[in-house]
Amino acid sequence: MGHAGSTPPEGLPEGRYGPTRSAGSRRWRRWLFTGTAVVTAGVLAFVGYTNLGSAPISAERIGFAVQSDDAMEITIRVSRDEPERPAVCIVRVRDSAGSESGRKEVYVAPSDGDTVLSAVIRSARPPVTADTFACSYDVPGYLTPSGGGTTG
Repeated sequence: MGHAGSTPPEGLPEGRYGPTRSAGSRRWRRWLFTGTAVVTAGVLAFVGYTNLGSAPISAERIGFAVQSDDAMEITIRVSRDEPERPAVCIVRVRDSAGSESGRKEVYVAPSDGDTVLSAVIRSARPPVTADTFACSYDVPGYLTPSGGGTTG
């Protein structure tokens, strides 16, 4: 009744539990599982690093002040991995409901380090706060002093 080439472990009825697996089969599966786990961990680490790592350019709001019912001034500090490159930051104001009520692109000139600058943002409704939206090295031509723009 048993299967050819397999003998049941001591104390088990022959043929009742099917053929036993060889140690080589288990070892092969263990290596396959380990390899898959290592590759998966590597991919997750790479994706996490590229998506969650530090940005090459960032802006921090230092302060803001209401100028009138339709304008607010914001002061920001821009930090760049490559401060010698020009950049652009988008700053915005929000109304009392939290909706964006105005935005402005601000040119950030090349420098030797962090850059602090201020900008007045016009608002469609009375502004209550200001913040930075994003910064980039891709400066549109209409913002650069030469009018040529940059790509990066």
